[in-house]
Amino acid sequence: MPIQVNGSTVSVPDDPRTSLLDLLREHLHLAGTKVGCNQGACGACTILVDGERIMSCLALAVQYDGRAITTVEGLAEGGSLHPLQAAFIEHDGFQCGYCTPGQICSAIGMASEITRGMPSHVTEDLAAENITISRTEFQERMSGNLCRCGAHNGIIDAISEVYGSARGAPDNVALIEEPAQ
Repeated sequence: MPIQVNGSTVSVPDDPRTSLLDLLREHLHLAGTKVGCNQGACGACTILVDGERIMSCLALAVQYDGRAITTVEGLAEGGSLHPLQAAFIEHDGFQCGYCTPGQICSAIGMASEITRGMPSHVTEDLAAENITISRTEFQERMSGNLCRCGAHNGIIDAISEVYGSARGAPDNVALIEEPAQ
């Protein structure tokens, strides 16, 4: 089965050693997904596979045969930015912008994890059906995505606006407000 990348059918590369990151950047010329450390430590290459966040530098393209890949280029719909993309602009959630595509894809995947009730390291009650989301919870869940420019407050503010508001929060999520640090 072919891979679906941003809704388009793509053949699996002939070389089984081709990483998913290289497929996106070198074969499909989708430059939004960035090459950072190439070791899975920085999050610059984060994309969504069937709605879940992964680091594409650690994945072989052949492993994703028949799966749906979404990169930052595939988030906008009908000429409108994804709400999180717009929030990053509004909250200055970037400086150089290098980490921004990975941050955005990671945050979208993170929101899905919260909706599914997946706890994080700082989740207070691991057995609770409802997760209480705070700034600290968002920071912990995004800790695998590094920003060397120091735009973390803007990043968390953007995520909080979209996924911490009544319109973005799922029913099983309780929200608490904490001041920016």
